[in-house]
Amino acid sequence: MKILGIDPGMAIVGYGMVKIEKENIELITSGSIQTDKNLIDSKRLLEIYNDLSQIIEKYQPDCASVEQLFFFKNQKTIIPVAEARGVILTVLEKYSVPTFSYTPMEVKQVLTGYGRADKKEVEQMVRLTLDTKELPKLDDTIDAIAIAICHSRSLTNY
Repeated sequence: MKILGIDPGMAIVGYGMVKIEKENIELITSGSIQTDKNLIDSKRLLEIYNDLSQIIEKYQPDCASVEQLFFFKNQKTIIPVAEARGVILTVLEKYSVPTFSYTPMEVKQVLTGYGRADKKEVEQMVRLTLDTKELPKLDDTIDAIAIAICHSRSLTNY
């Protein structure tokens, strides 16, 4: 099974796709969709739509897990992130990709056993789960991989 994990954002959408076969989990692809802050929001959202469509067409995920908006410290960013998440959900629906949502706290709980784990702890668990020394540089991409791993564990009842 191929799971596409997505960390929504207006400036950066992180994505990571994992493949699960029995107890093995491997990273198929990961990266980010980065939009130009100088463009109007509608053009940025269209870029997210188009780029995510290409990713789905190329890698054909069996399902997707998308971070759910739960709490935002920065009130200026919540609306654009919600708009980007809406576009992401629309693309997934267009391609009939079953979609699941997890809050950041749920992802941390599943990966580390502690819902308030910090970024480094989540990163370490992603590294251990994938049995790799190298991870992408962007936190958004690592978060997206963590979201995919979270869903994989809900499927396999680790």
